[in-house]
Amino acid sequence: MAEPIRLNKYLASQGIASRREADELISEGLVSVNGKLVTEMGVKIDPDIDKVEVNNEAVKERKNLVYIALNKPLGYVCSMTRTKVEKDIVTDLIDVPERVYPVGRLDKDTTGLLILTNDGTLTFELTHPSSESEKEYEVTTEGDITYGAISKLKKGVKILGEKTLPAEVEKIGPNKIRIILREGKNRQIRRMCQKVGYPVKTLKRIRVKFLKLGDLKIGEWRHLTEAEVKSLKS
Repeated sequence: MAEPIRLNKYLASQGIASRREADELISEGLVSVNGKLVTEMGVKIDPDIDKVEVNNEAVKERKNLVYIALNKPLGYVCSMTRTKVEKDIVTDLIDVPERVYPVGRLDKDTTGLLILTNDGTLTFELTHPSSESEKEYEVTTEGDITYGAISKLKKGVKILGEKTLPAEVEKIGPNKIRIILREGKNRQIRRMCQKVGYPVKTLKRIRVKFLKLGDLKIGEWRHLTEAEVKSLKS
């Protein structure tokens, strides 16, 4: 008999969703254990005995964990659902039999490093605010950005009603900066640059924790090495 674990953690470990997303599935009445609908958070299960279903489909023990790095092109959205408006989704670019999910989001007009995996635990660890995982970006601004504006970005600016955490910012060209964040507010860099008077022209993510984009070409993807996965989990 296995040691009982929280239901949301089990769903994450099987690649169904992050823990936060698993809680949403539970609250929406889409998860059952041994044929009974789960209505409370914090329920624990025994994976060796209990039968878990999501949306009336049994959760099967996952056999193969997949970790992918993609150089996301412009125009693709980080969603699992295609719509009439957003027809190009990032998983269209990946050719693996397993169902993988984007770790966090890059907006439609942002390019660069995107991790995709079916490891819900890793997704949770990288995206939860408490992790403060470093993410590095190259930014081209509208107009030549001043050192005064860069100083403001470093100290943090108020967006979405809150002040951003201090950031590492380096000027690498007249209208180009490199910025390192340890948080992930919605369209954060675009909002920050707009706030200091230099709207973003282009935005590319080049690193997540120790994982670098490297020479991966736009639209190309590769499997991560065991060492890279280990570094992401450290």
